[in-house]
Amino acid sequence: MDRRKVAEQRLAAPIVRAEGLTKQVTTPDHELTIVKGASFVIRTGEAVAILGASGSGKSTLLGLLAGLDVPTAGRVWIGEEDLFALSEDGRARLRGQHVGFVFQSFQLLPALTALENAMLPLELAGGRDAAARARSMLERVGLGERLSHYPRQLSGGEQQRVAVARAFVTQPRLLFADEPTGNLDSVTGEHVIDLLFEMNRERGATLVLVTHDADLARRCDRRIHIAAGEIVAED
Repeated sequence: MDRRKVAEQRLAAPIVRAEGLTKQVTTPDHELTIVKGASFVIRTGEAVAILGASGSGKSTLLGLLAGLDVPTAGRVWIGEEDLFALSEDGRARLRGQHVGFVFQSFQLLPALTALENAMLPLELAGGRDAAARARSMLERVGLGERLSHYPRQLSGGEQQRVAVARAFVTQPRLLFADEPTGNLDSVTGEHVIDLLFEMNRERGATLVLVTHDADLARRCDRRIHIAAGEIVAED
């Protein structure tokens, strides 16, 4: 990354702030701490990797940042919004307006076509021209000929491209991706990652990417390393 881009990102406003973020769960035997005291800032336009081994707590941390899970302690801000000062409905509205998701398991609805899956966030938000906007985004990810296909009729890579189109169709300010290539072969996974970074650059969406892949993490502007639930390094 060139020095000019580094300087621009240092001056950019924070889009995500985590302060003392902790998640504990109680089991019959003991209390388990999954995330402990995580504090960091992600600035607008950055591509940031949350990097760690399996079981390190990185997916739980991502869920907390997105408000999909509630912390035991700590706070998260998305923009100026204190995420956990909002109700569950309020957090859902915030996500619908500003956040996109790409998951390892695709999470497409099997009864909907590729076009209908990509339209869904727009329809839930009451957006206009949902079909036209979803069609345009599917064409952008190379699926213009697959609009009427159902998930079962698509390969894993095609399903993930539908998920990418669905994530970007609302033009989110912030995109969370949780091991988005975990169910794909290496070549297909690389194509999907290239697509995520292209969309990040073209649309200015901040990308927060959970991965255990050090090579993939190096493609990001910054890496946050997590081990046993704690932030151990940033670079």
